Order: sequence, then structure tokens, then C-alpha cells
Amino acid sequence: MAKVTKLTIEADRCKGCSLCVNACPKKLLRLSPEILNSKGFHPAEMTDQQACTACGFCAIMCPDVCIQIEKEVN
Repeated sequence: MAKVTKLTIEADRCKGCSLCVNACPKKLLRLSPEILNSKGFHPAEMTDQQACTACGFCAIMCPDVCIQIEKEVN
């Protein structure tokens, strides 16, 4: 059985605090260097979706509840 993981970040709600970036044990999150959201912040973004293990540390650390993790078992 293969696990499919989908991590979604609501970029418009993100305030760019980097707590999720620091919490990721695989260092897969970063603040977007190019994108500014409607609040004027660089939102977090996933760099390699397939390498994500869906540990949930990023979602737990997010004070604005911007991150959702979905796990599917195929």
C-alpha cells in the first residue's frame, strides 16, 4: 500500500512567521521568495510534496491554522 500525502497551505492567511519552516524535520518548507500574499507577507510553500511524510509538525506549529494535511492509502 502506498501513502499519498497532500499538504495544502492557505497562502492568503499565512503571515510568514516561519514556525512551520523551522518545524519541518525534512526541511521541505520555505518562505516563498517571489510571492507576496494580500497581507504583504511571503507565505510558506512546499518544496517537494512527494518527500513529505505528513508528520504534521508544520500544521501543529502554525498559529493561524493555514496548513492542512491529507493522507490517503492506495
